[in-house]
Amino acid sequence: MTLRMEKVSTGRKPGLRLVGRIRADELDSVSSGIRVHGATWVDLEEVSLVDLESVRFLISCEVAGVELRHCPLYVREWMTREANAGKESIMSSHNKPSIVFAHGLWADGSCFSKVIPPLQAEGYEVVSSQYGLDTTKDDVATTIRTLGRVNSPAILVGHSYGGSVITAAGTDERVAGLVYIAALAPDAGETSQTQQNNFPKTDVFSHIEVADGRIWMLPDGVECFAGDLSEEEKKLVWATHYAPALDLFNGKIEAAAWKTKPSWYIVAKNDRTVHPDLERFLAKRMGATTYEADSSHVPMLSKPKLVLDVIRTAAKAVQGTSAVLT
Repeated sequence: MTLRMEKVSTGRKPGLRLVGRIRADELDSVSSGIRVHGATWVDLEEVSLVDLESVRFLISCEVAGVELRHCPLYVREWMTREANAGKESIMSSHNKPSIVFAHGLWADGSCFSKVIPPLQAEGYEVVSSQYGLDTTKDDVATTIRTLGRVNSPAILVGHSYGGSVITAAGTDERVAGLVYIAALAPDAGETSQTQQNNFPKTDVFSHIEVADGRIWMLPDGVECFAGDLSEEEKKLVWATHYAPALDLFNGKIEAAAWKTKPSWYIVAKNDRTVHPDLERFLAKRMGATTYEADSSHVPMLSKPKLVLDVIRTAAKAVQGTSAVLT
């Protein structure tokens, strides 16, 4: 019998009734159903068959505070044996932290296209926040909403201006670590522009045009932005670039997550968009584990293997720091 999920409310406590067989390949759907409906309990009275991975998932639900109602005796006994044996209480596909990306100027979530598929293939839950580059406050809010679409804990990965976004969004309790890619990283009370003013102006800003309240990159500016990509890739980068609001860099950050969360930083040594010395300053200030890439401003496109290795390192470091469901 195919598993069926029914949303049920008892008083003010929303719940989820499961009917049929629970199998490992359906656990993502069950987890999503619990999260989407805000279920505080799950009714198992009409569950007819459970496998080992499902038992481990049910254990993780209880650890996260989700009540299991009408749990069949044989399932409860199986859960007890698993717990007493000291085995993993969270199903294998949820052992790893989720990865949430945050893009920068003149880009959208597709700029991570070379690193997302390998992470997905390795079992990571991955999503890229898509925001409008209108205000930092709105972009941070969008990223925090995106965190709600994946399991926690999560790693935030920010490129360029996306570093400002994850610095603010990373204060969310679901975030376990931060990865910065050639990125800005303001302190509390600073804007995205504050520290840039202390370093030489980079080449890309001689190849922009302000129109309709947005900052557009001119076609020849792509050499300063992604000069180590193939001609075909550079044309695609420019054709899909998204222009930020003129005053985007004026938004202040209220709190800096890198002060309390572990951080990793990739410096792009050949960057002509964010000054490499600014990147080194920011990485040192936050006490990040730092790597240097022989790359333009877009290491995730020109050096995806290095970026993947750093994300994997960060994910391994924070693995198991929080329950699957929050």
